[in-house]
Amino acid sequence: MRDQFAETMLELGQEDNNLVVLVGDISHFILQPFAKACPGRYYNVGICEPTIISMAAGLAKMGFVPVAHTIAPFLIERSFEQIKLDFGYHQLGGNLITVGSAFDYSNLGCTHHCYSDFALLKTLPGSQIVYPASPVEFDILFRQVYANGQLTLYRLPAYQHEQVLDSKDIEFGKGVKVIEGEDVTIVATGPHLKAALGAREQLTAHSIDAEVIYLHTIRPLDDNLILSSASKTRRVIVIEEHAQSGGVGEEIARLLHTVGPIQFSSVCIPDEFQREYGTYHDHCERLGFSPEGINNQIQREFNFKA
Repeated sequence: MRDQFAETMLELGQEDNNLVVLVGDISHFILQPFAKACPGRYYNVGICEPTIISMAAGLAKMGFVPVAHTIAPFLIERSFEQIKLDFGYHQLGGNLITVGSAFDYSNLGCTHHCYSDFALLKTLPGSQIVYPASPVEFDILFRQVYANGQLTLYRLPAYQHEQVLDSKDIEFGKGVKVIEGEDVTIVATGPHLKAALGAREQLTAHSIDAEVIYLHTIRPLDDNLILSSASKTRRVIVIEEHAQSGGVGEEIARLLHTVGPIQFSSVCIPDEFQREYGTYHDHCERLGFSPEGINNQIQREFNFKA
């Protein structure tokens, strides 16, 4: 994902003289081709994340298209006041590209975790959120909206979903119906599309026909796709690597009230600090981000018989 980020910046930087990249002492090596090809438009600001935001907003005010990039908890949570004041209040467009979302940096402990980035950005009017979990998604989606005058967060996960999506289906603001189904809708985000598809295989063995929807755009949400599927299956479960409060599940739960009684559940990060140490995959297993965890929750919550 990070290599694709650097490649996309290099290609677009040579096409668009207004593109400027600022980093917080991260991804410095892989962005050197951009720095050499686009002199004067690359800044390694160091570990001064609020300053990166203010510099990016200043560039946007002058007509440039800034890209600010570093680790998620420091760029979003630590710098949120500057994002709100410098971008939000001044209605400026720009791009925030993060790595180390949720518990990607699990070995460094919860100081490097970030579960609430989507919730924070949603409080800023006009903000956009993209969560691509394959290189081609990032490249296509970034090109579609990077210069549209809106503030956009791109959360780059450490792991990919490993599914091949048709490039024609990768459109900002539109979800992807990966597999049709009749009995339950699984709404997957980020790398957990892989686990959702694994859960679908297990459910099929129990004669449960699951429809799988994948969301690479978190805001704006593809309401029509979600409502169409929910109206058919009457059961929805959301898989998201984000805190329960302010996440996709909370937003979809509110949306479902418009189509009558629908059973709803979610696999998400509980509203508590994940203080345990372990690998990324240890956290996923513990929190239910696995085919078995999703399968078990669907059968338990929706009263399917095993």
